[in-house]
Amino acid sequence: MTEDEKFMKEAIRQAKKAEALDEVPIGCVIVRDGKIIARGYNRRNTDHDTLSHAELRAIKKASKYVGDWRLEGCTMYVTLEPCQMCAGALVQSRIDKVVIGAMNPKAGCAGSVMDLLNVDRFNHQVETVRGVCREECSEMLSAFFKRLRAAKAEN
Repeated sequence: MTEDEKFMKEAIRQAKKAEALDEVPIGCVIVRDGKIIARGYNRRNTDHDTLSHAELRAIKKASKYVGDWRLEGCTMYVTLEPCQMCAGALVQSRIDKVVIGAMNPKAGCAGSVMDLLNVDRFNHQVETVRGVCREECSEMLSAFFKRLRAAKAEN
């Protein structure tokens, strides 16, 4: 197992915490010097908060851990391609690299709909690795939405 796979597996564990709350199963971890310094998972419905995405929760914790808003030297592992809000936060936080499990063709802003992580005119670009543990991340999301549709059909 590669280092990227090892840390993505931890992001998947975080996503399963979201799923246990009937949240969209998205999870992430932030790593610095080979050590996980922050974890986050989706809690939008639970917290009644638009900003409660896995990435933003982890960025907040990582910033507190390092004592700075700048997260240079850090890598984020996230199970689903970041949306425009989270991609913007990655650029703003100066995270060096993001490793993505599944891509999001409808709302992803790390290469699917657009690539906010690598806009030449911005003062920071984020190295991007796509498709780590893609099948596991995609299946987890597909199964969640399949259960959600089935539950809605029963009502």
